[in-house]
Amino acid sequence: MALVRREEWAPFRELAHFRDEIDRLFDDFFSPWITRRRRREVWFPEVDVYEDDNNVIVEAELPGLKSDEVDISITGNTLTLKGEKKQEKEEKGRNYHLIERSYGSFSRTIELPADVEADKAKAVMRNGVLKVTIPKAPSARPRQIKVEVK
Repeated sequence: MALVRREEWAPFRELAHFRDEIDRLFDDFFSPWITRRRRREVWFPEVDVYEDDNNVIVEAELPGLKSDEVDISITGNTLTLKGEKKQEKEEKGRNYHLIERSYGSFSRTIELPADVEADKAKAVMRNGVLKVTIPKAPSARPRQIKVEVK
C-alpha cells in the first residue's frame, strides 16, 4: 500500500497564486507598450560588487557614456553613481521599427560591504565598464596575528 501525502488546503496561497496568474495575464497583454515606456523613463546600470583583502571593487556597465558624464560619490559605506545617457538626435528620413536601448537619467546607490577610505578611491572607465576601487579602512582589513609558542 502506497502512502500519499495529503496537502492541506491553504486559501491564502491559492489567492496569491490566482493574483500571480492575473498579473502574468496583464503583463503578457500589455508588455510591448509597458516595456517600451519603462525603458525610456528609467534605467539602472547593472553592477558587480566584490572585495579582496585590501579593497572593495564596484564595476558598473555604462555603455555609451564617457567618464566625465558619470558622477561618483561616497558617503560612509554608500557609493552613489549618477549620470544621464542621452538619446542620439533623431534624423529625418529614418523610420524606426524597434527601439530597445535605454536612455535617461540614472542614480544607483550601493551599500558597500566594509568600511572604506573614500578619499583614496580610484575610478577607471574602459569599454563601457566603470571600475571603482576603494581601499578598505584599516579596521576592516584582515590582520595577521602572530601566535607565540611557549
